[in-house]
Amino acid sequence: MRFLISGYYGFGNLGDEALLKVIVSQLRTRRPYDQIDVLSASAPATAHELSVDATPRWDAKAVRAAIARADVLVSGGGGLLQDATSLRSLVYYAGIIRAAANAGKKTMIFAQSIGPLDFWGKRVVKECCKNVTAATVRDSRSAALLRSIVSGLRVEQAADPVFLYDAAEQDVDLAAEGLGPQSDPLVIVSVRKAAGLKDRVDVVARAVDRLAAAHGARVAFLPLGGAADAEVSALVIRKCKSAPVLLPECSLARAANVIRTAKAVVGMRLHALILAARYGVPFVAIPYDPKVTALCDDLAYPLEPLFVLNPPSIKPTPQETDALIDRFWSQREALSAHLLGAAERLRALALRNFEVLDEVAEGKGAP
Repeated sequence: MRFLISGYYGFGNLGDEALLKVIVSQLRTRRPYDQIDVLSASAPATAHELSVDATPRWDAKAVRAAIARADVLVSGGGGLLQDATSLRSLVYYAGIIRAAANAGKKTMIFAQSIGPLDFWGKRVVKECCKNVTAATVRDSRSAALLRSIVSGLRVEQAADPVFLYDAAEQDVDLAAEGLGPQSDPLVIVSVRKAAGLKDRVDVVARAVDRLAAAHGARVAFLPLGGAADAEVSALVIRKCKSAPVLLPECSLARAANVIRTAKAVVGMRLHALILAARYGVPFVAIPYDPKVTALCDDLAYPLEPLFVLNPPSIKPTPQETDALIDRFWSQREALSAHLLGAAERLRALALRNFEVLDEVAEGKGAP
């Protein structure tokens, strides 16, 4: 069979590239004789790196031809069916689903977070996804929302496939970035652009300074989303009284190993937190999107976030920020043990995405 994968691929976002790598790896393991095509913003690079067919995602004629050749459309993973980014983005991803379903292809919403969606966003999803064969989502909130929009659709809660990501363990040498063997304990910070963050950059900087001054941490910012994340990181660094480091862009495997070797993570990026949980690295979350809050809920994570941007929480005072960081640091061992147990459960749930995909491919995915 031929699988066509639609997602936010080829843009250099390491979290989404981790998703794609896991999806391709699992498909190859489970279905070694099947073919894989990926809609990508960097089709030649995607094809070369993963040894798959790749179709330029903005070439409408090529996309139509890819849909015509496919047997199964896999829409995901990630947060594709939402209009917080833009209605145009939602229409693009939902339109791919509708085109495949209208062409008689088996279609699956795969490992997605659904929403936020306004009135018009819900109408788009309802219209375009009414003939989808089956769906898996990353959290219970998404499951409830999708069931309420698309009646009769088979929806299962699973978990993010990145819980299955296995980077080959390698020693991480950050000496070139000014982080030699003496830079222990190392704390990694992952931030990104988000509405409302500008007014709270000082809170993130305060947390970084507290980690450095009160707990002897060496702090480094890791831009998982490329140049845009580096730009936001620089804004925070300029507010800091301590001397955190901005790490250069790097490969997915290196980023995963940097997180694995850290003693703690402060994170906005969903996949920075998933990788931290995967390796048992305690974290302080900054939910910029409901999907980050949903991850913390699914992990039953006992530490409250630094602050929440969507929906916005009250901005913490300097004293409240210090108290949270101090409490976090004192509880790191217990938080690590909690994450290792919770992540093992979510790894099992992540596999369920691929079991459902097998059922869809074999004609067993209908309600």
